[in-house]
Amino acid sequence: MALERYTREAYGNALLQLGRENEDIVVLDADLSRSTMTRIFAMEFPHRFFDCGIAEQNMMGIAAGLAASGKTVFASTFAVFASSRCYDQVRMSIAQPRQNVKIVPSHGGITVGEDGFSHHSIEDLALMCSFPNFTVIVPADAVEAAQAVRAAANTYGPFYIRLCRPKTPLILGEDYRFIIGKAATLREGKDVTIIACGLMVARALQAAHNLIRDGIDCRVVNMSTLKPLDEDVIVKAAKETGAILTAEEHLQHGGLGSRVSQVVARYHPVPMSFLAIRDFYSPSGKPEELMERHGLTVEGIEQAVRSLISRKP
Repeated sequence: MALERYTREAYGNALLQLGRENEDIVVLDADLSRSTMTRIFAMEFPHRFFDCGIAEQNMMGIAAGLAASGKTVFASTFAVFASSRCYDQVRMSIAQPRQNVKIVPSHGGITVGEDGFSHHSIEDLALMCSFPNFTVIVPADAVEAAQAVRAAANTYGPFYIRLCRPKTPLILGEDYRFIIGKAATLREGKDVTIIACGLMVARALQAAHNLIRDGIDCRVVNMSTLKPLDEDVIVKAAKETGAILTAEEHLQHGGLGSRVSQVVARYHPVPMSFLAIRDFYSPSGKPEELMERHGLTVEGIEQAVRSLISRKP
C-alpha cells in the first residue's frame, strides 16, 4: 500500500524551512493554524506570524498591506473561506494591484466530509482562476505541495495553492521537480488521456493500471497548475490519443475540465468527458461516501474511460 501524507503538513514544514531562509516571509491565519498547519511556522517565528481570528476578509487586507511593504506573505484558512467569503477583498486588494500574497488554503473540495456543504469548497478553483494575475495550483501529493510552496515563495505575484484535508498517497518521487505552468505526464498511453489534478491524480493512475486488463492504454497527466495551463501537453494528448477525460474534485464547470476543454476546442477537437462534482451541494458525510456519490473513484474513472473510448471515431 502506498505511503500517505498530508499536503497541509508538507505546507507547514515548507513554510518553516522558508522562514529560516528568508526573514521577509510572514504568515497569516484565521484561527485555524492547527488545521492548516501554519502553527509549525508560528512556533519558531511567533513575531512573523499573525492570527487574524475569524476575520478572513480582514486577513486578506492585512496580507495585501504587508505585501505592499515588501513582505512575502502566506495567508491560510479553509478553502471555502479563502475563496468565497473573501472574493471581493482578494479581487480589490491582491489581484488588481498584483500583490505578492500566496493564499494557501486547506480543506479543499468535498473531502472535508462531515463538516457539511457550508465547508465544502467546490467553487474555489473557478473563482480563483477568474482573477487576472493569479497563479492557481492544486498539488497531487505532499511532495508536490512542498515544492509548489517553495516555487510560489520564489516567484513574485499572487498565488492560490489548494490543499486538502485527508492524507493522500505519495505518487511522486523525491527526484520530481515541480515547475509552474508545466504538467507532468506520469504514464504514457495511446488510447485515451486522463488529465487530473489534486487527489484525483492517484486515482487516475490506479484506474489506468486496472484498464490494462481491458486492453485500454491510458496516458495520465498531472495538471497541477490550472493557471497558467500547459496547453502544449493538452494539444499533444489530443493529437496522440484522440480522447481526453478530465478528473477533479470540483464542480463540473469552471475548473480543470472547463479550462482544458477550451484548449481542445481551440486547437484540436476530440471527444472529451468530464468527471467532477455534479451540479448540486452534497450533504454531510464521510469523505469517501461523498466521493462515491459523485463517481470520483477509481471505478468511476474506469467507467468514464470505457464510455469515452466508445465515442472515438
